Amino acid sequence: MANPNNPEDELAGTEQPFVQHLMELRDRLLYAVAGMAVCMALLAIWPGPSGLIDLIAVPILAHMPPGTEKLIAVGVFSPFFVPLKVLAMAALLLSLPWWMYQVWAFVAPGLYSHEKRFAVPLIVLGSILAYVGIAFVQFFVLDKMFGFIQRFTPASVAATPDIASYVEAILSLYLAFGLAFQVPIVVMLLVKMGLVTIQKLKDFRGYFIVVAFIIAAIVTPPDVISQLALAVPMCLLYELGIWGARWFSPATEEAETAAGEEKKAG
Repeated sequence: MANPNNPEDELAGTEQPFVQHLMELRDRLLYAVAGMAVCMALLAIWPGPSGLIDLIAVPILAHMPPGTEKLIAVGVFSPFFVPLKVLAMAALLLSLPWWMYQVWAFVAPGLYSHEKRFAVPLIVLGSILAYVGIAFVQFFVLDKMFGFIQRFTPASVAATPDIASYVEAILSLYLAFGLAFQVPIVVMLLVKMGLVTIQKLKDFRGYFIVVAFIIAAIVTPPDVISQLALAVPMCLLYELGIWGARWFSPATEEAETAAGEEKKAG
């Protein structure tokens, strides 16, 4: 926060009225929604709503018995609304960096120069990790999960999932993995803000493994494959966050090292 009594404070005198903040927030939201609308228009042209449905349906269709490689639509309006829902979600994901840029542009005037240098890499890294998490679901988790489920399906049962329930299930997985892959960002922010130290994160490592498996058991379907597919990457990303905290906050690690050496000497 700027200190108006400190002439060396680079944010001194930059405070704005509350109403102006609200107007800026409104403008940033409009810019973000406009960017999403552009992405929706582009995706509607190619590959189109049907093409998106075909893409996300690949993992389950690959494990359905020959001659039954189709999803069914139970609801009367499902063939119309479900593709639109998928189109909107795909547009949101495609415009995610633009949304994150608008958030950064809104808060940037209140940040110091060193904080801005720290924020931009985190925004880029957060977007990349979200995309990696979603791609991990699409190309690995769904394939293994449906293969596991199909092996337990009795021969007398025709597995013909409803398109609406299928889309709802995979979108929840996209969201869960996209958020779970933000673990390094959270860890680095906690260290940067001084809420925890790198040593405390190392000491908490064993507890985090338990927490990761509990979260995976709650947010994923009740099969071992998807639970392991979420919990194991979360543990690895936690280690990545500790490493990233050392890189983003070298002064913090040096202070901890010095404190540890003084404690040993004492």
